[in-house]
Amino acid sequence: MVGPLRPQFVLFGSSIVQLSFSNGGWGAILADVYARKADILLRGYYGWNSRRAVEVLDRVFPKDDTIQPSLIITYFGGNDSMGPHPSGLGPHVPLAEYIDNMRKIAIHLKSLSDSTRVIFLTCPPVDEERVNKNTSQFFSHLVRTNGLCQTYSEACVKLCQELDVKVVDLFTAFQKRDNWTTDCFTDGVHLSAEGSKIVVAEIIKGLKEAEWKPSLYWKSMPTEFSEDSPYDLVAADGKTTLNPSDWTFHRAIQWD
Repeated sequence: MVGPLRPQFVLFGSSIVQLSFSNGGWGAILADVYARKADILLRGYYGWNSRRAVEVLDRVFPKDDTIQPSLIITYFGGNDSMGPHPSGLGPHVPLAEYIDNMRKIAIHLKSLSDSTRVIFLTCPPVDEERVNKNTSQFFSHLVRTNGLCQTYSEACVKLCQELDVKVVDLFTAFQKRDNWTTDCFTDGVHLSAEGSKIVVAEIIKGLKEAEWKPSLYWKSMPTEFSEDSPYDLVAADGKTTLNPSDWTFHRAIQWD
């Protein structure tokens, strides 16, 4: 245990979560935005679907822990929505089962504590042209289409509305950007730095709009050890010091 104890934000999901600290990823950006405010914890599992997530829920999020997360941002669906393989192997999960699995995940996460908040991320779109070109001798043909992504994304949105879970519709958000197919992905599926910026902007927007108490919007949260100190940098007047606790000028993007 490292103190002082901060709110915990857990990122839970498949490869888009596991890779969220790579290539200017959205997890790394959130860790910077919430520096000295919350600890960002990564529970990402490359290639996973909602079926595997349900299998480990009790181990990743045990209900009897004395300390529970303040926020869990959850993403599953991209692998579920892939077309089925004739062998029956692979990550595909039928739509009805996907909805049922996501319902189980939402109910479990919301039950962890009265103050645990949950955000679901939907499937983003994919760059179908690149996906179809990125063939490999190691994989069978991968069926990823925006038609499938949209179907699973819309199902996730509908489920969240039913369960009163906050949802970020990445399928729609990405397509609002010009040149999203070329700018937002490293390989047609996984997120580039530009794609991650969209994810962060949508998450921060949702946290700002949420009427949660206490608020989890970064500007509303206290900064750890933010009191003035004579050890801070000396101001130009030579008599006072400048408190740097909430400085953000180092950021290329000044997040709202």
